Amino acid sequence: MAAAQIVWFRNDLRLAAQAAVRAAAAAGPVVAVYVLDDATPGEWRIGAAQRWWLHHSVAALAADLRAMGGALVLRRGVPGDVLPEIAAATGATAVHALRAVEPWAKAQEAAVAERLDLRLHDGAYLAPQGAVTAGGGKRYRIFTPFWNALLKQMPPPPPAPAPMIRFAAPPPSETLADWHLLPTKPDWAGGFNVWTPGEAGAHAALDAFAANVRAYDHGRNLPAEALTSRLSPHLHMGEISPAQVWHALHSAAGDHALPFLREIGWRDFAAGLVDQFPDVATVPGRSAFARFPHRDAPYDLAAWQRGRTGYPIVDAGMRQLWATGWMHNRVRMIAASFLVKHLLIDWRCGERWFWDTLVDADLGNNSLGWQWIMGSGVDSSPFTRIFAPVGQSEKFDAAGRYIREWVPELAKLPDAAIHAPWQVDAATLAAAGVRLGDTYPKPIVDHAAARARALAAYASLRT
Repeated sequence: MAAAQIVWFRNDLRLAAQAAVRAAAAAGPVVAVYVLDDATPGEWRIGAAQRWWLHHSVAALAADLRAMGGALVLRRGVPGDVLPEIAAATGATAVHALRAVEPWAKAQEAAVAERLDLRLHDGAYLAPQGAVTAGGGKRYRIFTPFWNALLKQMPPPPPAPAPMIRFAAPPPSETLADWHLLPTKPDWAGGFNVWTPGEAGAHAALDAFAANVRAYDHGRNLPAEALTSRLSPHLHMGEISPAQVWHALHSAAGDHALPFLREIGWRDFAAGLVDQFPDVATVPGRSAFARFPHRDAPYDLAAWQRGRTGYPIVDAGMRQLWATGWMHNRVRMIAASFLVKHLLIDWRCGERWFWDTLVDADLGNNSLGWQWIMGSGVDSSPFTRIFAPVGQSEKFDAAGRYIREWVPELAKLPDAAIHAPWQVDAATLAAAGVRLGDTYPKPIVDHAAARARALAAYASLRT
């Protein structure tokens, strides 16, 4: 009889289009394992919002395995110690996992490989890392040429269904309750019920988006409209594969799906930069930005974190993030630009806050997004592109619907007044029940003065 095979689940919590599951099932009876490692990632341990998601996603995967006659073994600890223990208890001869790019994930893989036969498989991205190269095999650092080269390798191979699995007798398991992953703060995560973690929830989200993907290119900048995919946390946790997304959306809309599929390509690109530059989350891609004169401003940082800056579009986004673990991408850019340029606060402070509060916090996407806004990344927007919050709000939330949802104390203001209430006459404010500095804060910084200060700070890098 064939020896048992361990499937080591990480951010790949699915059974279909899962090469590690398929390879293990073909080789012998399967022992499915998830190891909660809070030690190896160090400061990049799973954030609070993702711990909520992880609880429900692991529960969904465990239920799917039970329906097939198996079980999911849960252990807390360092994989390099835990997996050999499970292998010894079950007689497993190999460990199968999807290849990862994060530096701590590579450290985990190396530690496991020292003691066990670790077999890594591709499938977390549209193309294997290092497969998309320029002339001479050089890897890309700029997105557009990367995307053009990636397109030439598309479509990805058709995703395979979940295989038939024979299960080995599992060793003892911890319980999800042992891990205390769910939040305890009473005013946080109140809107997380908008999500359905798990493989079935991911496919439901994909089906819903496929019906509207043709509208994505127009609607992706409108935060009040439900025209984005909301697939990012499902993709990050591996409840659905990028190949499944590609084939489903291209089947539904053909080349009309490419504006969104380009975003999936950006995810590949971001992972590739993490693979090339493991310190991308902490070190500016452009060395001059290591000298940037950031401000140490804890009051301003706290106001930004809790949506109390006095700029309604920024505050709406930060409150949506706090309540739901997610923020519309256009508003992410506005809020991030406000932090690093209006307030001159270190981009890594924003990056850490997003890491803890986003259900889709991905090292590559999060780090590159912040470095792109800062202008410090190897592929980034110029620092001198400073988002004007009021102008952005008027352009992308003209009727103020998004602001009214997340900043309800301004809901009774007229459309033209809701974007900059400090510019509104006293009678209009009174009629709407708005008292600046009381029911809603005054702006913590003046836009024109902040812009001038930011440009002066940037100019100091050239002296």
